[in-house]
Amino acid sequence: MSRYRCLDVKILGAVVPSWDPTQYERFADHRTRPFVDLLARVRTEAPRTVVDLGCGNGLATLLLAQRWPQARIVGIDSSAAMLAQAAAHDTANRVEWVEADVSQWNPRDQRPDVIVTNATLQWVPDHEPLIERWVSALPPGGAFAMQVPGNFTAHSHRIIREAVADHPRAADLSGLLRADPVRDPAGYAGVIGRHTADVDAWETTYLQLLDPVGAQAHPVLEWVKGTALRPIIEALTPEETESFLDDLARRLDAAYPRRPYGVPFPFRRVFAVAHIPGDAR
Repeated sequence: MSRYRCLDVKILGAVVPSWDPTQYERFADHRTRPFVDLLARVRTEAPRTVVDLGCGNGLATLLLAQRWPQARIVGIDSSAAMLAQAAAHDTANRVEWVEADVSQWNPRDQRPDVIVTNATLQWVPDHEPLIERWVSALPPGGAFAMQVPGNFTAHSHRIIREAVADHPRAADLSGLLRADPVRDPAGYAGVIGRHTADVDAWETTYLQLLDPVGAQAHPVLEWVKGTALRPIIEALTPEETESFLDDLARRLDAAYPRRPYGVPFPFRRVFAVAHIPGDAR
């Protein structure tokens, strides 16, 4: 059995939904690709300890173990369901899986040489001071790498807001929708640049081609059910959920029509990588 221990289980101040690992993994390739692109910009060659903050189902974390086979790899997440799935994927017991609140995580607990956080900080309010704390704790030669979705002003999110506004329980649901909770590349470069001048920040819009084989009736709906819709679904009764999703499916299908090669779904992501000058310890 993989190493898996529990500390704290929520992200303070955030509306964090429970996670469905099966739903999340329906688009594993699209969700892992930005992590691969992020990791390609990390230059640290032989870290002793690598920590993945917000490791989720662990598929990306296991890529860290492949990249640095001699390193100690620690995956931290607040979702017990996701960590159970991560432990199941980790058949070689390669990673230490820790259930904890990333906003309360202390770098001195693991003393990492590399800190990675992938598609997590959008759930953490006021996360800029956390980034500064993590970067400032890295040793010479260390690295920090982050990626967050930057799709909060996209057509899909506008459609979700419209569907919620038209729902009979709009007053209850509207507060569960987040405004844009992330910064642009220049914003994150400014935060990280207070501690190192070696900063690489950029954004990429991936044209994700969802469900090219035509196995899903509503691919974009299936995508947002794994992330953006989680707080809404948890607030609705089963009957309300079915009606709401039927309505939302019609709206999303009209906005994102199927093509012979799948359903084109643009998705913007924001990246930043920082390196600390000096030789690794």
